Amino acid sequence: MSNVKVIAPQTFQPEHLRVAAYCRVSSDSRDQLHSYAAQIRSYTEEIAQHDGWELVDVYADEGLTGTRMDKRDDFNRMLKDCRKGKIDRILVKSVSRFARNTKECLSTLRELSVMGVSVQFEKEDIDTKTLTTELMVSVSGSLAQQESISISANQKMSYQRRMERGEFITCNAPYGYRLVDRKDLEIVPEEAAVVRWVFSAYLEGHSSNWIAEQLTARDIPSQSGTEQWLGTGIRYLLTNEKYIGDARCQKSYSCGFPFTQKKNHGERPQYYVDNTHPAIIDHDTFEKVQELMQRRAQKEDKRRAKSPFASKIICQNCGRVFGRRCSRNGYVSWSCRTHDGNAADCPVGRIPETELRSAFLRMYRKLKCNVGIILTPAIEQMDTLDSILRQKNPKMLTINRAIAEATEESHKISTLRANGLLDADACAARMNAISAKLTQLRGERRRLTENEALDETMSALRRLEQTILDGPEQLDGFDEELFESLVEKMIAESQTCIRFRLYGGLELSERMAVTAR
Repeated sequence: MSNVKVIAPQTFQPEHLRVAAYCRVSSDSRDQLHSYAAQIRSYTEEIAQHDGWELVDVYADEGLTGTRMDKRDDFNRMLKDCRKGKIDRILVKSVSRFARNTKECLSTLRELSVMGVSVQFEKEDIDTKTLTTELMVSVSGSLAQQESISISANQKMSYQRRMERGEFITCNAPYGYRLVDRKDLEIVPEEAAVVRWVFSAYLEGHSSNWIAEQLTARDIPSQSGTEQWLGTGIRYLLTNEKYIGDARCQKSYSCGFPFTQKKNHGERPQYYVDNTHPAIIDHDTFEKVQELMQRRAQKEDKRRAKSPFASKIICQNCGRVFGRRCSRNGYVSWSCRTHDGNAADCPVGRIPETELRSAFLRMYRKLKCNVGIILTPAIEQMDTLDSILRQKNPKMLTINRAIAEATEESHKISTLRANGLLDADACAARMNAISAKLTQLRGERRRLTENEALDETMSALRRLEQTILDGPEQLDGFDEELFESLVEKMIAESQTCIRFRLYGGLELSERMAVTAR
């Protein structure tokens, strides 16, 4: 019989345990913000005083739902840091603060366990370092999920009753208004002037994208507080009936769990209430804008229906969009509008549509055969850049503490005002100053922790890679759906060369055999 020698396992205990804390509040009320500030301060002090613990960061989301993890920026930032090996342990007040969705809660805990990251829930006294606590977490998570569903159902019932009585206007004030006493809309004069200019500019013939560019150039902050306006936001503004003093309620509704917001296309009743608040735009102007938008939309639909290349091809020489030309004998070509006006001003001539289709087929086949050579290195380079940009910044802890102090001061001032110890004018002045300071601090924190353009590029490249991998091995004919999912723009370098700009920024050029006509 062979001798068996037992080799004892080696346990590795890091010299310093890298600890992070996560806290969340579920609304924007002053009481909840006070809780948010208190949690940040408490965890910062607790980790700092614990021997052998090294504070990584305090990750905090405020005024956000716990039923959807993809909506919590700092939560996802914490998970990214865990995947990069920066965190050994996470402290959380309770399971409901971590997640109110049992499925996502358990899947996240399992992922963290695989990475060697433990989570301690203070209220439930659960530590995921032990192997017997997943059932306890599951039960606690289920209770938190049911609590969230019950709260949501009661809130929706309250809204429904108020809508039926014509007492409900909105939960969020549109740009140009402020919400007073959580139910009434009051005009903000400087924002109302911007709204009137937007309606006027649109009626003068300007596009929503042009209007957005002008507002951005004038450094007028949008409703979300960002410096950039988007054409989609302008179009929503132009169709919002609240600017004529009316309110259409239940434009969207939530369903399922986690709660998903959907546009109401008749699945739920809607309520239109006249004269609920002061108007910014008169009815006649509003109706003219709706008619103009409808005419433009119909014209755009007809134009786009003709070809998938519409608005996709750009002239490298002058930057103008190519237009489609069809001769009487059925010959279809695309040409720069500058060239059509004066051929001497633009050397890029007409390109047959058949050549554009053939060029796409050749480009796709090359990409399909060389996806590991072309796409994989690009994604790896972006991952490296993401890691460099998101290294821990020592300013983050200072900013978090400043946010905590400002929110706590806001709570104290509100308490003094409620007890009659502070007059209304002094209270309003101080609260405005605190609000401005919080806006600045949160902006600085976003700049330190986020790179939205990089995230969008990474997501686009991964979608592009998956589309190529899932695409057909042999593409014998032009596939319009595949073209739309891959190609963002086509830059005409010359009459015989077209450059495809794919989603994610990747560009590939193709030669074309063009016969002069």
